[in-house]
Amino acid sequence: MRKTQSIGIMVHLKTDLEAAEARVTAALKAEGFGVLTRIDARATFQQKLGVEFRPYLILGACNPALAYRALTAAPEVGLLLPCNVTVAADPGGGTEVALVDPLSMLGVVDDPALAPIAAEARDRLARVAAALQGE
Repeated sequence: MRKTQSIGIMVHLKTDLEAAEARVTAALKAEGFGVLTRIDARATFQQKLGVEFRPYLILGACNPALAYRALTAAPEVGLLLPCNVTVAADPGGGTEVALVDPLSMLGVVDDPALAPIAAEARDRLARVAAALQGE
């Protein structure tokens, strides 16, 4: 099932977290995104707070060409980069993947030059979601 939220697109995968992360990374790569950062929220919360949390990864994805265009148009957009993608164990089974909607995020910057860049990023991330759903 694929659904759109106000800030992103959600996809449910019938696989474990490790396999889902590999699929997400490959689908992002196919659309020109690399993963710059990987945050393991579960490990961080355990280490820093001593609390349990479900397996939950935050991947910072970046398409260098789109990032360059966005930063050239409006340098303050760097506060909103990279595009985050979450990969989290679903308590009901499988894995939930969420991909940020760049149009929603870049909407906070009032610069019309960003609209086509955000639209292209959104289209690419929507294709990532579609590729994941189709596998």
